[in-house]
Amino acid sequence: MEDGNIDSIRNYHRCSASEVANEWQTSLERGLSTADVEQRLQHYGPNRLQGGKDVRWYEVLRRQFVDVLIAILLVAAVVSLAVGEFADAVTIFAIVILNGALGFVQEWKAERSLVALREMLTPTCRVIRDGNEQTVDANTLVPGDIVLFESGDRIAADLRIAESSHLRVDESALTGESVSVSKSSATIDHDVALAERSNMAWMGTAVTHGRGIGIVVGTGGNSEFGRIASLTEGIASDTTPLQQKLAVLGRYLGFVAVGISFVVALTGWMLGKPLLEMFLTGVSLAVAVVPEGLPAVVTLTLALGVRSMVRRKALLRRLRAAEGLGAATVVCTDKTGTLTQNQMTVQRIWQFGREVDVTGVGYDPLGHFEVSGERIDYRHDLPLQELLRSAVLCNHGTVRREDGVWKHYGEPTECALIVAALKAWMDIDGVSRLVNEFAFDSTRKRMSVIEQVGDNWIAHVKGAPEVILPRCSHLLEGGGGAPARIREMSDSDRNQVAEAVESIASSGLRTLAIARRNLGHDHACDADEVEQSLTLLGVVGMMDPPRPEVADAVALAGTAGIRVVMITGDSAATALAIARKIGLPSETALVGSQLDGISDAELSERIRGDVLFARTTPEQKLRIVNAFQAQGHIVGMTGDGVNDAPALKKADIGIAMGERGTDVAKGAADIVLTDDNFSSIIGAVEEGRRQYDNIQKFVRYLLSSNTGEVVAIFLNIVMGGPLLFLPVQILWMNLVTDGLTA
Repeated sequence: MEDGNIDSIRNYHRCSASEVANEWQTSLERGLSTADVEQRLQHYGPNRLQGGKDVRWYEVLRRQFVDVLIAILLVAAVVSLAVGEFADAVTIFAIVILNGALGFVQEWKAERSLVALREMLTPTCRVIRDGNEQTVDANTLVPGDIVLFESGDRIAADLRIAESSHLRVDESALTGESVSVSKSSATIDHDVALAERSNMAWMGTAVTHGRGIGIVVGTGGNSEFGRIASLTEGIASDTTPLQQKLAVLGRYLGFVAVGISFVVALTGWMLGKPLLEMFLTGVSLAVAVVPEGLPAVVTLTLALGVRSMVRRKALLRRLRAAEGLGAATVVCTDKTGTLTQNQMTVQRIWQFGREVDVTGVGYDPLGHFEVSGERIDYRHDLPLQELLRSAVLCNHGTVRREDGVWKHYGEPTECALIVAALKAWMDIDGVSRLVNEFAFDSTRKRMSVIEQVGDNWIAHVKGAPEVILPRCSHLLEGGGGAPARIREMSDSDRNQVAEAVESIASSGLRTLAIARRNLGHDHACDADEVEQSLTLLGVVGMMDPPRPEVADAVALAGTAGIRVVMITGDSAATALAIARKIGLPSETALVGSQLDGISDAELSERIRGDVLFARTTPEQKLRIVNAFQAQGHIVGMTGDGVNDAPALKKADIGIAMGERGTDVAKGAADIVLTDDNFSSIIGAVEEGRRQYDNIQKFVRYLLSSNTGEVVAIFLNIVMGGPLLFLPVQILWMNLVTDGLTA
């Protein structure tokens, strides 16, 4: 395929799998030949993102000397050498080298630690080449390769799906959507948004269920991840507030130093002092005005603060990032995994005549069931037991305890149902015999399994309430002491279910209806035939709950004058529900499609109010950060996916997630949170403010001390007295009384 057609990658969802295979001159049966792979690898390059490259040691070292004060000190050292003051020059050079060494050691350690956190792409993948299935390095993938993948694999390149079976993919790193999406090979004959291209699998996303075969259509920089990474590369990194203020101070001191040198030398010469002596005195005073200990003290202060930051779960990639975070006035934060636990949890079960609240969070099955605040005995609650049993049978998730930690495998929503059953001490291994399954997909929006019990066949069904309810003819009611019974569903009952679903959804919970049908001896194998005349068992409401410590952290941020703004790829309803739970003042949600329809001026006005942002794209996140910065705010931005990288780099302080963050996000950030927790950001802000305050105290102390020396020596010269200090004594006094004391 020619280079000029690479841009058509955006429209592969509109082509059939066979058309894509023909375009890339490949086939599902044989794949590419070894010769084709080598040729295309030379042409398209390795399947690697530039944003994930390692930082070289000399780049870190160079950063330590890009500073106005350092430049002034080097000029002073050169002047000292020129006039023969070798001791002065050596002293100044030693300070500069010490400063650079301290900064280099700390930042290089941070970069090395960051490398250990990188786990973005699977190093190997399965492909068909020369007609054989092979396991190859993911970096060697080329357009036209045929890739095989299954549950647990990470997609190593952009793929047009050619075959699929029960396939679901977690695309949160790319789209921000917290729930995995169903995939198929069906052609989409119209243009749709990236998140809705159900026949495409994107580089860096993860397969959570099923299996599939795909044709590689984009690698490295030509993938969707690569496009966003290149957008990130084009954004210049802004300096931190401390760097900006030190630069202003450096320029000011430079002018003052030159002015004092000239005035003192001229005044002394006019009063009869030797010209050379006055010149040396002027140069010494000029050097004395410059707080040569300032760069070293700033670096030492920040370096000592690194250990405090690590204790607060924040890894600094650049020393000055700490004080920058301390100066932040706005923190834009992702929702999933940062404000929330990234662990889907069943929180409410609606059944006819009652609502059951489920306590506990995450995949640890510690919790119980309550009705109106009263704990219920699940062992004698038949409707609850029946609902949980059907939810477990119609399920592919697994939850088990490993090394003292509960871990989940499979769809988060399915694992949440398993955990709810474990809270009722249900045997999730089961003894039933499943004889058939009708898989979930984006069109059906439901899943069914058929269980054989003796000579009887029972269908267990789960899916979206709006899909399941019209297929129900009966309902199960009872519980709470009342006998359980199945009765026919009336129109009034249907309205009651619809109201319950709406109520649960309005509180930010994702809803799932559970139903079943006794098929008797009927061995029907058609899905539509089986999924009729169902008995509704209830509706389950689940969500990714907020971290327990986040509410206090948000309140603390408010008292510290820091505004917290949520920017998420999730839905507006879910985002608003989480905001209410953590005390985030967000009255309205602005979704990405609305953002595209308003001007920069209108956006600037909207962000003055209590608003959060949902369903946002990388470009929109970047625009939001720009809008806050245009109002004079110092912006901290958190993120974990490649879709967050442009905004992370543009923000004054980029904060990436260490546990689930991608390489590109970490590479664009200034700080990496090792626990992915929002409260760690607020702790790091507190530490950053402490460091900034210490540096301010030192600057005031140094300047007041040096100003006293200059005024005393200048006035003594004007009054005709002898020199109070020789030039070398001035420098020695400054070194001993300023740097060491500070």
